[in-house]
Amino acid sequence: MTEDNYSLTSEFILIGFTDQPELKSLLFVVFLTIYVITKIHYVNLGLVALIFMEDRLHTPMYIFLGNLALMDSCCSCAITPKMLENSFSKDRMISLYECMAQFYFLCLAETADCFLLAAMAYDRYVAICSPLQYHTMMSKKLCIQMTTGAYIAGNLHSIIHIGFLFRLTFCGSNQINHFFCDVLPLYRLSCVDPYINELMIFIFAGSVQFFTIGSVLISYFYILFTIFKMKSKEGRSKALSTCASHFLSVSIFYGSLIFVYIRPHSVKEEDEDIPVAVFYTIVVPLLNPFIYSLRNKEVINAMKKITKKIF
Repeated sequence: MTEDNYSLTSEFILIGFTDQPELKSLLFVVFLTIYVITKIHYVNLGLVALIFMEDRLHTPMYIFLGNLALMDSCCSCAITPKMLENSFSKDRMISLYECMAQFYFLCLAETADCFLLAAMAYDRYVAICSPLQYHTMMSKKLCIQMTTGAYIAGNLHSIIHIGFLFRLTFCGSNQINHFFCDVLPLYRLSCVDPYINELMIFIFAGSVQFFTIGSVLISYFYILFTIFKMKSKEGRSKALSTCASHFLSVSIFYGSLIFVYIRPHSVKEEDEDIPVAVFYTIVVPLLNPFIYSLRNKEVINAMKKITKKIF
């Protein structure tokens, strides 16, 4: 990358959703509301803090859930503030290094989420299929190893794609047709053929999703097999209830990621990326706390207990 070309690409313009003032105002209010709700839940009421403070929630499932909440919050913080700022900004500029930082934290959060969701599926498999061996198979050591592995994988995955961005040069338009700085819109602006970058996305993102989705599907195969063998209707209902929230979250999260990053020719079909990206960057971090926490009596009771102590 020459200095002349680099100077041309030191800043980009994020186009966002629309240029119509009325729609921009409406979207600003909607996304600000989502962001505030998300942050209140994670920080003030603190799902992460709640799990840390309440001894009854110091189990593998809630440790995974707490880290999932932390990564969802990371994703929301990486994307939403800049998007809200650009809603009423005249230039809507973002530097190349801000672009890389945005994508780094997004990729870290989404990759870690994949492995954490797979770990949660395995936890449910052990709890339902081998309940007497649960504390042996899901030891504290294994829980820490799984969580640490998720963060390591997220960091490595982010660094790989950031590293490959440095092989590109940008000498044409600097307008990114997106509401955040994703790598696929950047590939479209490159003067260098981004084939290698696309291949790396397909290989690494595909491998992460193949491994984690495979783990989830295998876990659920054995879970469903065990549930259907149960003679008690109450037992079947309770087992299905413990898996329903996780399966719903997995379906929304993986479905949107596969559509954007793994489908063929995803770099070319930019108009389809934005609505789907809203799901995994903004909607999923909002929904996960409600999907998991508000349907869980242990979390609700812990919230009430902490609230009483505070007030």
